[in-house]
Formats: sequence, C-alpha cells, structure tokens
Amino acid sequence: MVGLDAGGTRTRAVLATADDGRPVGEGAAGPGNALTVPVPQLTEHLAEAVGRAVPEAVRDRVVAVAGGFAGATGAAADEPGRRNALAALTAALRRLGIDAGPPVIGSDIEAAFASAPGTPADGLALVAGTGAVAMRITGRRGAVTVDGDGWLLGDDGSGFWIGRAAVRAALRMADGRGAPTVLAETVGRELGVPGDALPGGAAAGGAVRRLSPDVVPGGAEGASGDGWHEAVPRVTGPGQSGGAEGAGGRPAGPGPSGEGGRESAGSGRFGGAGAAGGRSAGPEQSGAGGWSTGSGESGGFGAVGGPSAGSGQSPGVGAAGGRGPVGPGESGPAAAAIGGVAGSPAVGRRPLPPHDDTPWSRPRREAYRRHLLPAVMAEPPIRLARLAPLVVAAARDAEDPVALAILDEAADQLTETVRALDPGPGERVVATGGLLGPDGPLTDRLETRLRALGLTLDWVPDGCRGAVALARLAHGGRT
Repeated sequence: MVGLDAGGTRTRAVLATADDGRPVGEGAAGPGNALTVPVPQLTEHLAEAVGRAVPEAVRDRVVAVAGGFAGATGAAADEPGRRNALAALTAALRRLGIDAGPPVIGSDIEAAFASAPGTPADGLALVAGTGAVAMRITGRRGAVTVDGDGWLLGDDGSGFWIGRAAVRAALRMADGRGAPTVLAETVGRELGVPGDALPGGAAAGGAVRRLSPDVVPGGAEGASGDGWHEAVPRVTGPGQSGGAEGAGGRPAGPGPSGEGGRESAGSGRFGGAGAAGGRSAGPEQSGAGGWSTGSGESGGFGAVGGPSAGSGQSPGVGAAGGRGPVGPGESGPAAAAIGGVAGSPAVGRRPLPPHDDTPWSRPRREAYRRHLLPAVMAEPPIRLARLAPLVVAAARDAEDPVALAILDEAADQLTETVRALDPGPGERVVATGGLLGPDGPLTDRLETRLRALGLTLDWVPDGCRGAVALARLAHGGRT
C-alpha cells in the first residue's frame, strides 16, 4: 500500500504492508497542492516522493494507492483539485511502473482525520501549517469546509498569516504606526535589508532595545509565570460577557482597520466598548493603529501612540451574533491592537511605550522600507510562511509583546474556524500541521480555547497514516 500526504509545503509518501499498515518505506518531495501547483510539476513531485518510498523491486506488488491533497477533496468527482490530483498521481504511478488500480483521491484534511487512532469516520479535523482549514468529516469524506481559502482570501491563523503579520508589524514600526518589536530587525535580516537600515543601525548591531520588565509583563497581577505571559481569554460564547456589544462577531484580522476591515469590536477580545459594524472607534479614540481598543482597571490603552477608546473598569466587549471568543476584560488592561494585529486580552501586560527612543532615524526607516517591500514582492506570497518561526522565536526568547499578540490572534482565528463547524460538546478535533502538535507554538493556546468549548484536541503528525488506512479500506472493498 502507498499513502500520500501532499500539502502546501511538501509531499510525503509512505509504503506500508497491506495486512497491518506497518510503514516500511518513505519518501518526500516538493509541494503537492492540487490547485496551486501546475499538474506537470505536481506529477514530478509525486513521482519523486513515491519513487523514494517504494523500491523498484517491489513496485509490482503495490495493490492500492491513496493520497490526501491540499486543494482537493473526495466529495465531488468533478472538483478541479481532485481532477488535477488524479491526473498527476495516475501519471506518476504509470511512470514508476506501479499498476494498483485507480488511486483513491481525497483532501489532505480527510487523510489527516483518518490518521487518528481507530481510523474514525466522523468528527472534526483541523490543519494549521502553511495554510489553515477545518472540516467536518462524515463517512470519511468532507461534508463542511471552513476556510482553506488560500493566502489571498483566507488561511487565517496559518503559517502564512503569521508571517504576513510579522512583516506588517515591522513595516508599522518603521512608519511610526506600530509598537516597537524585535520583528523589525529579524524580518529585515531574513529579507536582506542592509544592517545600517535596521533598527539601531549597524553600529548597534541592528538591535531593537528589549523592553524592560517594568514596561512589559512582569509584576502585574494575573501575569502567568511560564515566561510566555500568555493570557487566554475565557470563551463564554457570543454576547455573554459584560460591557457593550459589537455588531460583527468576527475577530479582527491583520488587515486594515476601520472601513473594509473585520469588526474590531465584534470578537469580544477587547475590553471596553468598540464601534459596531466593523469600524474602529475613530482616530480620536483609538491609538495610532486605528483599531478600537479596550479598557481595564488602569483605564486601558490603544495601539501605541494614542489614547484608548474605553476607560475605567468596564468589562470586555461582547460579540453580538458572532462566533468569536469573548474575553472577560476583567484583569489588567486589555491587549492593544499591536502592529495591525488584534491580540487577546493580555493579563499582566502594561501599556507599550512609544519607540521614539529606539535609535532608528526617519531616513533609515525609509531605507528599511525601500529594501523590505521589494524583497517581499519578489517572492510568491505564500513564502511569507517561512517568517512564522521568527514570530515564535521573538515571543519565546524576547517575550516580544507584538509577537505574543500575533500568536494569540492566530489561535483566536483557528478557534473561530473550528467554531464555524458548530461542534457539539465533547466532539473530537483531530489536528495536524506545523503550528500544532507537542511542540507547536499554537498548541497550548488553541487547546485552552477549545477546552472552554468542551472540545479536545487530538494531534496526528500528518496524513500519511490516514492515507494508508484509506488505501487499505479501498482495497478491501475491491477484493
């Protein structure tokens, strides 16, 4: 049996025994998205992965092949991604001399779900890697899909989303709209910005000063002691927390604030009142970033450089008619919208300072932008996903508030994606992807949010085991 997991970053093939599905060989190759990778290139990647997994001497003994493809589904025979995957895999197998009958084609998320113990037939699946998608599985086929809409239209909370948020935060620090963040330096270095244009300049090694414990988290009441200063909001359902209720109900994404952006008040993750209908509370009320902000016991704060929209001790914003997690807004100031990304309430984090004292002159900031923007535009947009580890490192090693807010918001986005499937209490969520798993940067954040919904997260490494299981089921149905 051969099982394939063809994702947005790589394609992996596993050769397994037909009687018990035990892996005996594996191979890997380039991306396998059936919608974004041209069929000739997809064929090459599939042939390379399968060729490495299956020795030439045993290729005539393969009795079944199944593949889970990003961009494809097994629900409809005429679906474009499925057609591309079928054509490419059939051609690759023919090239390798493998004649195992028609291959089974499904989505990568269907294969991942089937990788869970017992090869379940029904439940919820979540993939969070380069892209992000959730699916309700019924009879081992996807019945309802949420997101997975690609870098241009969706993939909220994915590696791409995090990488793009990192670049946005760096640019906002450079032009004066955003908070200070080590991401300006690390993103700049990764994309080849000259050292003398980085924050701090070449003489200072391009280093952004680390915010002192007196400024960022440290002694405030309610701060966690794990070094990450995570503050996961209590998910109570739409509109159940006190305070004013926004009209939207979806979390603010990394896009522009105000008109055209997602509802800044609707997700309920900001303390205090925000503007309804997706508009920020106005430039005179929000900080320099333009997002509506929250209030806590200290009066709240907006994006760096501006006063908050809320004040006093008002509790968190509720979500009217939305699915977003609702933050309690009751301990410490709510999180500011940092660098254009809305974060969860940050218990114990104090207002971020302006970065006027960062040694980064306006001419060097302009030079930074002139180098950074062409470097980003010169690559396929999906390549921004490679910057996600920089955010993880900034959050872990420097306790960078901007990076922490990005990761919090990514977890909120993934929670929204799962909530859209209308899960029932106790329903299993099978998850895979580089952002989740035992060492995943979003695992703890997401587990806490899902636990508040009565859900548990089961992690699987990838979809190869599930693809093998689907191949075995298909072979059993043929014999």
